[in-house]
Amino acid sequence: MDTLSYKTVSANKATVNKEWVVVDAENMVLGRLASKVAKMLRGKYKADFTPHVDCGDNVIVINAEKVQLSGKKMTDKVYIRHSGYPGGQRSQTPKDILAKYPERLVEKAVKGMLPKNKLGRKLYGNLHVVVGSEHKYEAQQPKVVDLNTIK
Repeated sequence: MDTLSYKTVSANKATVNKEWVVVDAENMVLGRLASKVAKMLRGKYKADFTPHVDCGDNVIVINAEKVQLSGKKMTDKVYIRHSGYPGGQRSQTPKDILAKYPERLVEKAVKGMLPKNKLGRKLYGNLHVVVGSEHKYEAQQPKVVDLNTIK
């Protein structure tokens, strides 16, 4: 006998409703932008959020080259990577990265805020970072979202 008048609804791949959204990164602080974009990719702003399902939106970040960093982080912060070979450690500042590949700064910040598992890698595929205000995803009819209005 089913006496409950309510049940917890768990989303799955078939019932999830994914949208396309555009976020403008112009004059936004990198970390604050990345945390909100990561939450959107994860689906945490939706009422039917389920932790083990890709229920987030596809996010397009435009104007990635106009992102800001607070303080002296543009020159003092260092991103380190290693090739795996002896002496293969490389380091770059955000200023160097912005000069050569502006979209990678936003991608790296968002990727670090996603889960480190299969789901996180799948969610990262839903992120599209674009330099400039024009993007190639107009066919998906994305809606524009102002990150300053959401918490």
